[in-house]
Amino acid sequence: MRLRPYIPEKDFEAIQTWINEERVHAMWCANLIQYPLEKSNFEEVLQKGKERLGEIPLIAETEDGKAAGLICYSLNQETQTGMLRFVILDPALRGKGYGKEMVSLAAKYGFEETGAESVRLVVFSTNEAAKHCYLSAGFTEQNTTEGAFQFKDETWGRCNMIKERK
Repeated sequence: MRLRPYIPEKDFEAIQTWINEERVHAMWCANLIQYPLEKSNFEEVLQKGKERLGEIPLIAETEDGKAAGLICYSLNQETQTGMLRFVILDPALRGKGYGKEMVSLAAKYGFEETGAESVRLVVFSTNEAAKHCYLSAGFTEQNTTEGAFQFKDETWGRCNMIKERK
């Protein structure tokens, strides 16, 4: 697996197929992107992330060139802290180690390419599969804010996780 820049013409349609229901969508982006996923809104959100945070959307690509996942990375220059957002993996690849590899590559990118001292991410505590993936990639739980997000009749906690440079 390798990381490469997101290419809208090549990658959007694959990402769109990964978001197959409203709850999955909410867990992925905390409703910061419209549902159902539309290219113009998605591109607008990515552009705002670039302008506001210097965020770079990256595609995790398998050895055969297939898009496997998306992850957005930014660096806070003042604190030398990298941030991962909008992490999603092709559902057909979940549970096979691809998510761990993708997140590990993104953290490595942060440490080696941007000089980050740590890399952070946020996951909803109800998303146990994703949380397990991040733990297996070397992230540790810092704290959880209970009741941070409302989805229909559910209330989700927001878990902050970090991986320190070794």
